[in-house]
Amino acid sequence: MTTPARQGPRHLSYPGLIAVVVGYLTIIKGVGYAAASIWDLDGEIYTARDVVVLMWLPLGLALAYTYAVITWLGWLRPVWHDDRPVRRWVWAVPVVFVACIALAIDYGDLAAKPLGYVLALLVATQIVGWGEEGMFRGIGVVSLRFHELSEGKVALWSSVLFGAVHLTNALGPGSVSKALPQAVAVSFAGYFFYLIRRVSRGNAVNSVVHGLFDFSVISGTAIAAGQGSYLGSGAAILAYVVTGALLVIRRKHIETARSTSALSTPESP
Repeated sequence: MTTPARQGPRHLSYPGLIAVVVGYLTIIKGVGYAAASIWDLDGEIYTARDVVVLMWLPLGLALAYTYAVITWLGWLRPVWHDDRPVRRWVWAVPVVFVACIALAIDYGDLAAKPLGYVLALLVATQIVGWGEEGMFRGIGVVSLRFHELSEGKVALWSSVLFGAVHLTNALGPGSVSKALPQAVAVSFAGYFFYLIRRVSRGNAVNSVVHGLFDFSVISGTAIAAGQGSYLGSGAAILAYVVTGALLVIRRKHIETARSTSALSTPESP
C-alpha cells in the first residue's frame, strides 16, 4: 500500500489573489455594516462596546479568513518566514516608526477614557495589523513571488494593492477626496511594512508595528466626540518623512548579495 505524496504549496493566480482580497474586504465591510445595523450604532468608536462590535467583530472574522486562506494554500512557512534578507541598517525603519508612534499617541485623551476602552482599542488595532499584514505582506507578497516577479515589483504591487483597497472607504461615510490621499499614503506605508517584514525575516514585527501605528493615529483623531487636534499626531507624518528620506538616501544599499540571488519562488512549508 502506497502513501499519497504530500501536497506542496498551492499556486495563486492573479485573479485568485484579487478574489481573496475581495473576500477579505467583503467580510470587513459586510459584517461591519450588519453589526452596526443590528446594534444600532452610528459608526463611531467612542465606547468599548463600539470598538468590540465595529472593530473586533468584522476585523476578527477577516483575520480568521486570512489565516484560513494561508493554511489552505499551504503558505504558513513562507508567510511567517521571509527568505529575502536586507541589510541590517534597514532596522532603522521600525525604530523610526516605534519612536514616532510613542510621540503620536494621545496620552491625555486616552487617560480620560476607561481602561477597558483603551485595552479594547489596543486589541482592535492589533487585529488590524495582523490581518492586513497577513493579507498584503503575507498572501500578497508570497503570491507575487510565486509569479517570479523581481523583488522591486513585489514591493511595488503589494503596496499598490494595499493602498487600492482603501479606496473602498469612499463607499462609506468618507468621500473620494479623502479616500484617494489615504490610499496613496497607505501605499507608502505598505512599502515601509514590507521592509520591516524583510529585515525582521518574518511577518510578526511588521504586524505589531502596523497595529501600534494605527492605535497612535486613532488615539489622536477618533476616540471622542469633538476631539480637538493633537499636536503629537504630526509624528505619524514625521514617520513617513524621516523613513522616506532615509530610504531615498540609502536606496542603493538595501539589498544584500544573498537576497538578490535568492530563488524566485517561496520555500516549501
